[in-house]
Amino acid sequence: MSDGAEQGSVASLFEAPPLAEQERMIEAILFAADKPMTLAQIEARMPHGSDAGEALTYLRKRYEGRGVQVSKIGDAYAFRTAGDLGFLMSRESVEPRKLSRAAIETLAIIAYHQPVTRAEIEEIRGVSVSRGTLDLLLELEWIKIGRRRMTPGRPATFVVTQGFLDHFALESAKDLPGIRELRDAGLLENRPMPGKGAEQDDGDGEDDDDQDDMFE
Repeated sequence: MSDGAEQGSVASLFEAPPLAEQERMIEAILFAADKPMTLAQIEARMPHGSDAGEALTYLRKRYEGRGVQVSKIGDAYAFRTAGDLGFLMSRESVEPRKLSRAAIETLAIIAYHQPVTRAEIEEIRGVSVSRGTLDLLLELEWIKIGRRRMTPGRPATFVVTQGFLDHFALESAKDLPGIRELRDAGLLENRPMPGKGAEQDDGDGEDDDDQDDMFE
């Protein structure tokens, strides 16, 4: 075999597949994935020389307006049912777990103020936060422990997870609705937010045991 032919053979081994084929590959990868995948994770499965980012952009456009879409969840991607068709899945949905008012308020504070320490959560709520409340949210994988603050005692901070964003169909925490939107949708009572008007609290301290039906 001549040098030219050998070089051509070697080059062909590393030649990237056509863009359309790369789209098909990413489609298969995301379809089989059991959780959202980052672009780096997708690229690791692709043939050498592929442009996963460009192929993914075309794939997302291809699924626009379809029954399923390629959704961005944080820095990862996954197939998700189109939002306007969610009612078709109602019979197959898992019954949500009721959260106490304390858990709802704690989750909201973390989502809107992250990264936030336990002491800061308590300052905003005006009452102490039980270990059980944080354990529940950690168990649901809606929050996780973030970086420790470079302050005396180096307290741990809490942030919301990709699972939280996925559950509420958010691309990032910046997409969280405003307080007025939540109230208009009936998801919040018409009362002061945690830390606002705490003096109007019923004075019984931690209310972890009071089940709130707002987020059933």
